[in-house]
Parts: sequence; C-alpha cells; structure tokens
Amino acid sequence: MTDAPAGPAPLNLPAPEGAADWLAERTTTLLAQAREGIAALKRDRPTDPAEAAARWNDLELTLTNLAAPAHTMSELHPDEATRARGDDAVQEVERLRTELSLDRDLFEVFSALDPAAVAATDPLAARLLVRVVRDFRRSGVDGDEASRARVTEISERMVQLSQEFGKNIRDDVRSIRVTPDRLAGLPQDWIDAHPVGDDGLVEVTTDYPDYVPFMMFADDAESRRRLSIAYLSRAWPDNDALLQELLGLRREFAALVGYASWPDYDTEVKMIGSGSAVAEFIDQIAEASAESGKRDVALLLERLQQDRPEATTIDRADAGYYTEKIRKERFDVDAQDVRRYFDFTRVRDGLLEVTGRLLGLDYRPAPDAVLWHEDVDAYDVHLTENGERVGRIYLDLHPREGKYKHAAQFDLQPGVAGRQLAEGVLGCNVGTGLIEHDDVVTLFHEFGHLVHHVLAGRGQYVRFSGVATEWDFVEAPSQLLEEWAWDADVLRSFATDAEGNPIPAELVARMRTANDFGKGSDARTQMFYAALSYYLHAEQTPDITARTKELQEAYSLFPFIDGTHMAASFGHLDGYSSGYYTYMWSLVIAKDLFSAFDRSNMFDPEVAHRYRDVVLAPGGQKDAAELVADFLGRPYSVDAFAAWLAE
Repeated sequence: MTDAPAGPAPLNLPAPEGAADWLAERTTTLLAQAREGIAALKRDRPTDPAEAAARWNDLELTLTNLAAPAHTMSELHPDEATRARGDDAVQEVERLRTELSLDRDLFEVFSALDPAAVAATDPLAARLLVRVVRDFRRSGVDGDEASRARVTEISERMVQLSQEFGKNIRDDVRSIRVTPDRLAGLPQDWIDAHPVGDDGLVEVTTDYPDYVPFMMFADDAESRRRLSIAYLSRAWPDNDALLQELLGLRREFAALVGYASWPDYDTEVKMIGSGSAVAEFIDQIAEASAESGKRDVALLLERLQQDRPEATTIDRADAGYYTEKIRKERFDVDAQDVRRYFDFTRVRDGLLEVTGRLLGLDYRPAPDAVLWHEDVDAYDVHLTENGERVGRIYLDLHPREGKYKHAAQFDLQPGVAGRQLAEGVLGCNVGTGLIEHDDVVTLFHEFGHLVHHVLAGRGQYVRFSGVATEWDFVEAPSQLLEEWAWDADVLRSFATDAEGNPIPAELVARMRTANDFGKGSDARTQMFYAALSYYLHAEQTPDITARTKELQEAYSLFPFIDGTHMAASFGHLDGYSSGYYTYMWSLVIAKDLFSAFDRSNMFDPEVAHRYRDVVLAPGGQKDAAELVADFLGRPYSVDAFAAWLAE
C-alpha cells in the first residue's frame, strides 16, 4: 500500500535549550495575531453566519496554538525557566480570553447572527455559533461595568492560583528514610534501585515508582504509615491557603454571572445538567456500592487482625498492603510474581501494537521529531486502511524532577483538517524496569485520551477537535480501553517473563477475580473524592482538613488518618473543580459501551472501527449522549454497570 499524501506538517518544536525563547517569541506573535483578529471582527461586524464562524474558528485556533504547547511545557519540560515561561504564556492567553469573553461589542456581533440560517449548509457552523453566544453569556458579558471588571480580576487570579497549586504539587516531593531491614517484602529490583546512603539509611520518596510498591509490599507497618502521611501531606500548608482563595473566587464568579453555585455553573455544560444532580449521583453510587464495600473492608480487617489482633479498624496506610495479601492468599495472585511479566519496554510496545490493531492505526517512529528529554519517544500515527497520517504522539513516561507527578494526556496542538496535525503527549510516571499491572492499566487508560485527541483532529472547527465532548464523558473512552489491559489473550501478546514465557491465562483469570475484590470499597473511596470535590465548591468551608475528615467518614469506608491534608495535593480540585464525579459517571457509560464488544473477539474490526469512527472521530461535533446512542443503537443505561458492581 502506498502512503496517502502527507498532509499538514507536524509542529516544529524547538531544541530543549531554546524552548523558553521559542515560547516567548510564539507568545508575542500569536497574541498579536489574535488581537488583530478580534479588532477585525469588531470592525467588519460580519452578518453572514458562515463567515463569522470561520473567522471565530481562526481566532480560537490561534489562541489554542499558543496555550496548548505552553501548558504542556509548563508541566513536562525539564528546564525550570521553560516551565515558568509556559506558565506565563498560559496566563497571557487566559487574560486575553477573559477580555474577549467580556467584550460587549463582540458579543453584539455574534448575538445578532441567526445560526439557523446556516444550519442546512453547515450544521457545525450553527453548532459553533450557538456555543459562542452561550460562552459569552456564561462569562458575565451581560453584567454592568463593575461586575465585568470584577470578573476579569477573578479570572486572571484563578489562572494564577491554579498554576501555583499545580506547581506546589509537582515540586513537593517528600520522603522518609529507613534502615535497610525495613525494606523486607519489597521486590528485589526495587531494593537494588534504592542504595543505602552514607548515613546507613535508604530514601523512599512520595513519587509513584517509590510510593506505590512500598505501600503494596513493604512489611513494615510503621514505615508504610510514615510514607502514607508524607504522601497525604504534600503541598501542605501552602496549597491550603491557595485552595481556600480559589474556592472563594469560584463561588464569587458563579454568583456574578448569575448562578446559584459554582457546581450549577460548572454542570450547565455537562451531561449531568445541574449541581444538585451531582449530589444525588454521589449518594446513589455510595448506596449501590455499600454492601460490597463493607464486605471488602471486613475481609481486610479480618486479615489485619491476624497480624494485629487488637485492631478494630483499617485505614489506607494498611489497606493496599492487606489487599495484596488477600489477593495472594485467597485468590492466589502474587503481585510480585505478576510484575515479572510486565517489563516497561515490552509493555510500551504492546500498548502500541494492541491499540493499533484495535483501532486500525499504524505508529511509525518519527526520527525528525525534536524531543525535550532523552526519555521521550515520538511516533507518527497513520490509518492502516489508507496510510493517511492523522497525528503525532509523544510518550513521556518516566518520573524526573520538576515533572507533572501523575498520569495525563496533554495537547501540543489540536488537529484541524487541511491546516494542522493533531499532536499530543502521554505524560506518566512509571518505572523503566518491571512495573505493576496497575501501571499497565494506567497506560492504557491515558492512551485512550491520546488516541481520542488524534482521531478527533480531522474536522473543520477547532472547538470540536480532540477530546471536546462534555467533560463528564471524556473519561469513558479511556475507561473502555482499560478492558484490553485485563484480557488474557491481549496481555499474552506482550506480557512475558525474562525467559520469554507469556503470562499464563489462568493467572490473568485469577487477577481479574482478585481485582474485583475491593471494587465496592474503591467505589466508596471514589465517592469520597467526588463529594470532596463537590462540597468544597458548593459550600463555604472554613477548615478544609476538617471537612475532608467529615466527608471521608461519610463516604469512604476507610477512616481518616490524623495528621494528613489530602486536599492540598488533590490536583483534580483544580482541573475538575466540582466535577470529580465524572470518573464514575463515565465508568457507567464505559461499561455500557463495552457491552457492544464480544469478549471472545476483542479485536473484531467491525465493532472496533465503528466505535472509532462513530464515538471517537467526531470529537465534540455531537453531544455525548448522541454519540453513545449512535454506537449502541439506543440511549445509554446503567444496566451494565449495575451488573458489574453486583458480580
């Protein structure tokens, strides 16, 4: 097969040492270009809806082409000056977006247009214009001069607070130091990677490759508790004050633009529709998972009491460790035995092979790509059926100083048909040797966002490009892709031990059974996170730590650990604000989507390619409920999720 025409060229990234200057120059150029576009729109006042939509699209594309790489570099670039320059650029973009959203003259231009006049010839232009006017109204453009001025102040300050909040989490890596004998139970390769220091002690940090194995395998309960407290206290106390200010500003903003609460403002543009519906959903899932969750915790406590007969409760400092004990003893799943099948390099290659086969994609190494760190890999993404290049992806998968601490997909630029290629980055923090199966699941999950971004980057309007659906749907495609990380045949295609033996199918079956242990208590933990996210925004909270403890006791089945301040490092309080419920809401939809696949034929191209083309490729061109109905042939339901929870 010959390749299709190359199409748009990839983004020309700078060499690492020139990235800060590149961002500075790009900021100056693109902001000037955007301001020219705004001035021209107000001067010309187009009355043709199609022309107005096209010119707005140009403006949005200019701003996004600055914000996307700036944000990505602020989170992932190894150079501190570049990260700071990225933060500055994002602030400048958001400042202009706020100014734009409160421009009464521009609002009058778009509110005077009739989207219906263009709906027959360009329905997406009509959809865009409706959303532009809605965005203007949600920004408070109808307010008086004083309220618009205050909205501007609040918006600019919220951007600064969000950046400081995230930076504090990135930069605050805490650690404990322990004697070598306290490493008993940990995998030998982990121990080998942690040499004894001159003081005779071993440092264990709160970064994922240290923290996760230690909490799962370290026999020493005191050290686990010390590390748990350190992990749950990151970015405190600094982020406590920042969070209080951010929460207050969000409440004030919502009131100024006419909403009863921030959750009501936030949910207006989501599937769930209202703030009160969030609280109802949290309680619904908490009740549905209560019985199975209590069974999970009872088993954990029973196993803990074998070692500590006096124990009456079990908390998160012990839960991970005893979960692994139960999985090993009751379900015959030894996580240390499992991890020997998951060498990072083979997992990475398997991830590409599996998703390529499933979605009809060919990942080709991109030798011309400029990389910001030696750990980063780049691939061009082509459709297998015609060779068309549809995007470029970067994999930045290992931890380092100053880098984003969790796992996420970042945009480098949105794709727009005929104009620019969709490009994105997978930013994770997994080890370079043997990794946990949980890490494998995380990689599949985040890769779901990455392929969504790429496949949905071939439309005309940047507003609908990439992961541009309602925010409480965006996790569903990623949660769906996790299913392939649990299938025995899929895993056996890349999960092999040092001698090349594939992971036994019966072991994977036991892993699945063992993984089901804890899903009730995990659902309750997720509802605690969702409740924290919701109630901190819905109510004024004088003491965030005290409220965290109250909500944990109300929703989680694991008690609060005194001396911790989890909210200070709960990064989703920034990005998801009051909407952390979306993970579970999306899971309900993901389970329904998966019901259309045949578990005995996970790569059936008819189903997989229909899913690719009907759900992923449209991006935000349709409402999420319509995308799901198009694929399933019916509206989504909770039946598949309820059946899974009851298993």
